[in-house]
Amino acid sequence: MFKSKRLFVSACEPSANIHLQFLAKNLDSSVQVCGIFEPNVFAHFPNAKASYTLENFAVMGFFDVIKKINFFKEAINKMIKLAEESDVVLLMDSSSFNLPIAKALKKNGSKVPIVYYILPQVWAWKPWRAKQIESICDYLCAILPFELAMYPRAQKEKRIQYVGHPLLDEIPALKEQPLPLENGKIAFMPGSRKSEIQRIFPVFVKVAKQLPNKKVLIIPEHFKKLESYELAQIYGNDIEMFEISYDANTALYESSFAFICSGTATLQATLIGTPLVLGYKTRNTDILFARIFVRLNHIGLANILYNALHLGNSHIGTKQIHPELIQSNLTAINLLKAYNDTRPELFFSQVKELRDYLQHGSAEKVATLLTKLLHKN
Repeated sequence: MFKSKRLFVSACEPSANIHLQFLAKNLDSSVQVCGIFEPNVFAHFPNAKASYTLENFAVMGFFDVIKKINFFKEAINKMIKLAEESDVVLLMDSSSFNLPIAKALKKNGSKVPIVYYILPQVWAWKPWRAKQIESICDYLCAILPFELAMYPRAQKEKRIQYVGHPLLDEIPALKEQPLPLENGKIAFMPGSRKSEIQRIFPVFVKVAKQLPNKKVLIIPEHFKKLESYELAQIYGNDIEMFEISYDANTALYESSFAFICSGTATLQATLIGTPLVLGYKTRNTDILFARIFVRLNHIGLANILYNALHLGNSHIGTKQIHPELIQSNLTAINLLKAYNDTRPELFFSQVKELRDYLQHGSAEKVATLLTKLLHKN
């Protein structure tokens, strides 16, 4: 009797699960899927069962991780055993969780091929990890063109490829032209974790109160199951000022400007063609750690990519597609200034350059690789 192949997936982040959802559309639904993911991602796969979901991994910052260290150790050990019993392993982002799984599999002599999609950001910090990743992962799927240079051994052995960027699978086409700032909708995205929302949203509220435009609050899709009173507990009573949207792509496409917490959403808005300002605030201790270890002039991925495009290096350069306001600079006054200083036509031309640089989406190429490996083993 034919036995269906088993794919182990470890996707602990909200953005990884969005990318995974598009990847799943390109996979055979008869494949057994196990590991860590949101159940709705593989809703049409009759043999998909998650051991953990995103709710189990909702942490932010160094001290939140410390509090759950025992849980993470237990989960890693459980996932190692599950991965060893699979035909292919797919790791997505979350390097502090996923690399120990890959390392243990190789140490145990496992022959299960390991595919890493959404690679650790070794170009931002800990560049020495690239050699380790090359040695413990069999196939590397780069979503940023400049990542290839970080893995010379994998390049030589043809185990790494630029697969495209997942956002180009997920977002609508680029706007035909920028929307006028004066009367367009304004989008607000204060983050996907409760702790960052509680730090950033109150500042965004102060801005919203000073703008006459219609305001849209983009809420993470994984909050969709929450009741209105539960959302009010996270965002506060000022949530009533906003139109609510769970569809970030549509809301951003219909908006003339966006105020966004750092993260994938900043690149998402950029590639859609919506001018934005990045606003980020966290614990001072977390920022201190970041400044010690991270050697970048920007934290916004669109800005990092734009400098890599023009200078061939993600670490240098001061070019900006959008402004960044971090920690004490994140004030309502500074956010409003960024809004008023926006030049939509210039922004739009820069976006076109960035889309050409990234070329295409990644779901099809990654699915092709996984399918090939599943059939091979």
